[in-house]
Amino acid sequence: MSKNNNFDIQSPFCVLCGRTDDCPEKYGEKRTYVEYNLTVHYYCLLMSSGIWQRGEEDEGVDGFLIMDIRKEVNRAAKLKCNICKKKGASIGCVAPKCKRSYHFPCGIQKECIFQFMEDFRSYCWEHKPVQKFPDQESRGTSQCTICLDLVEQLPVYTVLKSPCCKNAWFHRECLQYQALSAGIFFFRCTVCNNKDKFQKEMLRMGIHIPEKDASWELEENAYQDLLQCYQHCDIKRCLCKKGRDYNEPDSKWEIKRCQCCGSRGTHLACSSMKSWEQNWECMECRSIFAKSGKGNYSKQKKRSLAICEKTDGTTCLLEEPSPKCPRQSPGSQRSFVLQSPKIMCQNNLSPCSHLELPASNRVTMSLSPLMSNRNGSLRKKHLRKQRTEASNILKELKLQVNTKTTRLNINAENIWNSALKGFRQRNFSPTNTIEIKFTNCKNRSKTDTSAASKHRFFQLLMLHLQNSSLFEGSSAKNLSLDFQAVKENLYFEAGKMIAVSLVHGGPSPGFFSKTLFNCLVYGPENVKPALEDVADVDVAQRIKMIKYANSLSSLQSTIHDCYEFLAAAGCLRPITALCDKDMLVNDILIHHVIKRTISPLESFRQGLKTLGVLEKMQMHPDVFSSILCHKPERLSAETICDLFTIHSSSDVNKVEGADFWMGYLQDVESGESVVTLEDILLFVTGSYSIPPIGFDPEPTIKFLHIRYPVGNRLLNCLELPITKTYEQFKKKMEFTIRNTLRVERE
Repeated sequence: MSKNNNFDIQSPFCVLCGRTDDCPEKYGEKRTYVEYNLTVHYYCLLMSSGIWQRGEEDEGVDGFLIMDIRKEVNRAAKLKCNICKKKGASIGCVAPKCKRSYHFPCGIQKECIFQFMEDFRSYCWEHKPVQKFPDQESRGTSQCTICLDLVEQLPVYTVLKSPCCKNAWFHRECLQYQALSAGIFFFRCTVCNNKDKFQKEMLRMGIHIPEKDASWELEENAYQDLLQCYQHCDIKRCLCKKGRDYNEPDSKWEIKRCQCCGSRGTHLACSSMKSWEQNWECMECRSIFAKSGKGNYSKQKKRSLAICEKTDGTTCLLEEPSPKCPRQSPGSQRSFVLQSPKIMCQNNLSPCSHLELPASNRVTMSLSPLMSNRNGSLRKKHLRKQRTEASNILKELKLQVNTKTTRLNINAENIWNSALKGFRQRNFSPTNTIEIKFTNCKNRSKTDTSAASKHRFFQLLMLHLQNSSLFEGSSAKNLSLDFQAVKENLYFEAGKMIAVSLVHGGPSPGFFSKTLFNCLVYGPENVKPALEDVADVDVAQRIKMIKYANSLSSLQSTIHDCYEFLAAAGCLRPITALCDKDMLVNDILIHHVIKRTISPLESFRQGLKTLGVLEKMQMHPDVFSSILCHKPERLSAETICDLFTIHSSSDVNKVEGADFWMGYLQDVESGESVVTLEDILLFVTGSYSIPPIGFDPEPTIKFLHIRYPVGNRLLNCLELPITKTYEQFKKKMEFTIRNTLRVERE
């Protein structure tokens, strides 16, 4: 999605508040999406009452889908702001019986409270939470510990008191700037360093604490000095002819650093050491220990060297940071092994082999923030492992498929009806090999009837199911209640099509909600739905009114207003205490999400039993969740490189050709090519993505003496030309792939 925050052609206004102000500290980042003709303040979007983040983080605007944003704009257009009296008030006070609506900037001006946590509640100027102070507490002035200016000790909107320190007072504006800079990992009381209690109170009082690392931690090369390892031989008589700075790993000229200070070094040969594992101390450290009476130090157990057992049973040698190295903050809890500079430079695609360090010279250092990208990479790695297991399970199920062929004539312009007709024909069997023949409106068949046609058919079919009336929701979908579909047994057919797609090499749906998946695997009676599973905005709003009622009278009033709805859902129950609302909300959710759709769910489950898919889902829930509830990860150069096996008649050609091939993938991934990684995969296999079961046969590469590359979709083989230069290789690749796919699209 194209985003432009500095749109200079005109000064666009926010579609929710109608203002052109660009003040990230007050209204959040102002974002303009040219292709959707949409500009919005992030806080205006976040606090709007009728919209939820239904998509993934990379969809729409940080998970807010464009379609949902437009619906919210239309809803807000009917509401008048109680402050400026203009239409478009998308934010409402959550206090029971309060009907006030307002724009986000108007609410800030009127000193409303916006809570950037949980369900992102907002309170008007009359119902906003306030800090309570003992009556006997003295009033006066104190110093704001952030800006160091005086602040009056008064319970007003512009002043906040620390919940953990008696005499710590702050300007609200100072706290907000501090929170935006420090982020959730470092925002804490400036007096006592308390984090949990302090953050909880500040969030309650409307301070936005972004889930990001501190700004000073994001500075480029902020820790560059810490990555430098001492690489110099300090022995009086260095024996290395290539100089004191020469370091050759795994040889006698490898540099070993002092185990005590780390600021002195020696070649192994210069100190007559036979291996790197031997301990070595420099002269300065030896003299210090000698003077302190610890002359036998070298015979004691060395604390700076530790052999740690890995989970796989192997051992790794870790060296603690030198006492002379700068210390990290006390809050630092995560440790990891830094890669050698050579490896790091390879990750950044910049050659710096002269900085190469031996694997044994890795330095264990602690970095304080729990970086979100670190967690993200671990999640991706786990997801990738689960998808590998899913591929093996699906390959096991595919053993049921025989060589007998069933041909389906498919009209791409009417994919659902033609697929339904094919699946219901008398001779169709899910255990037969499926052959797809695409026809146009004039019933003339297209030429491509290979595996590529089958990939395309299942892709179109999964896309149609995702957007059909059988499911409801945005990105994570549940089953809807379509009486006509129940009558025509379409839910069964949908489940059957998904099962057949998985086993026959098609894509996975990837749009199941966790609730739907758990209902299929564990049974609907064992699943507790959440508010996010309710796609109907009106129903969700009623549930929220009940959920956030803060008194028994307001709860009873809300139930009275929703009497007909509750009666129709069979959820009427006597309310004698405020805590009864939790059971009531749970009853409504179970009725609306599960009981209401129990008939479609059972039919859908029966369809998924085709070829034994549902049984495997119940045996391996985590594995199938990775392909049914998540879209395939975006292709990367590494993924494509790992996918193909290189074959060559000559080792020399294989090495040279592999270098050109991997370099070209890197160029494509970085946007330095007219084609995409998806284009390359489509050119070879006929598929835009890697199916859960994988490709059959597995994709291969051959380097041949040919003029242009050839994509053999029948064998999933990419035949590449042997060229003298990389420029020739890249030119031929782009010319062939671009023109081949252009002709296919036409």
